Amino acid sequence: MLTLDRATVRFGARAVLDAVDLDVADHEIVCVLGPSGSGKSTLLRAVAGLQPLSAGRVLLGGADQAGVPVHRRGVGLMFQDHQLFPQRDVAGNVAFGLRMRGASRAEQAARVGELLELVGLPGAGRRAVSALSGGEQQRVALARALAPRPRLLMLDEPLGQLDRSLRERLVIELRQLFGQLGTTVLAVTHDQGEAFALADRVVVMNDGRIAQTGTPLDVWRRPASEFVARFLGFDNVVPATVTAAAADSPWGKIPVPDGSPQGDRRLLVRPAGVRLVPPGEGLACRVQTRTFRGDRVATTLRPAEGPLLEAEFTLREAPDQGAEVDVDFRAEDVVVLDEA
Repeated sequence: MLTLDRATVRFGARAVLDAVDLDVADHEIVCVLGPSGSGKSTLLRAVAGLQPLSAGRVLLGGADQAGVPVHRRGVGLMFQDHQLFPQRDVAGNVAFGLRMRGASRAEQAARVGELLELVGLPGAGRRAVSALSGGEQQRVALARALAPRPRLLMLDEPLGQLDRSLRERLVIELRQLFGQLGTTVLAVTHDQGEAFALADRVVVMNDGRIAQTGTPLDVWRRPASEFVARFLGFDNVVPATVTAAAADSPWGKIPVPDGSPQGDRRLLVRPAGVRLVPPGEGLACRVQTRTFRGDRVATTLRPAEGPLLEAEFTLREAPDQGAEVDVDFRAEDVVVLDEA
């Protein structure tokens, strides 16, 4: 469906998008993640035709899009601020793309009714967009983007202005809707939870390049680098020397999975991989902070030696703040990062 072939965008001497290669298959949902300035929004704009390439190619269905204007690329666009037309009612907004393509009034009415039913707003066609909640406006914007039956739907931070509980609910609905329609989706977001819930494949960007791509489970289980690990929220990253199935680290000797890269490396220990052991049998620590997270408790431990250590425990086993504890590490929650 979509191919980026060494796609490059330069602003002066700086490459905001740096020779990026990416393929998106038919019916695939791909989410591009990254911090501000990583190039993810520029990538989306380049695919849409809103940002010309300095070098490389964008192909849709195998056809080079060089010189093809936005309205002829057959893509749907949905932005964070929705960009609804305040002077038009809901039906007028949803029908806009159809009207621009010369669809008859009957065709417009039928498609609008179908999509409003699909996005959970049946009978809302005559409502003013100013009277809608943020979640309802998001649904209208989605219906408008889907109305012309785009071959590729592109979403730019689509849920960014909504509160967390509404985002979590809508991302599940979007996933079900895209599966039902067989829509090919390229979405940009800085919210990893949103991306991991929505995507078939996640692309993590840094400084205009792809730092890692893979299924959400693959990326979560095995970050490719310290940058990806820290972007995902893991702070337990330390230098280590790996020999066979163990690593010498600032926290002492830590078991690593079989087949891990050897030598001087960076080591990630997931907080869930830190476990309590009887006194004298592990790394001695003092519990510095405790933070409740639903049915888990996130803690910061200050070891007798080495940097602070983040750990996560169940409500039942979580030690009190100020407590003296010993911990060791589960090998299955330790990742030897690929970079030295």
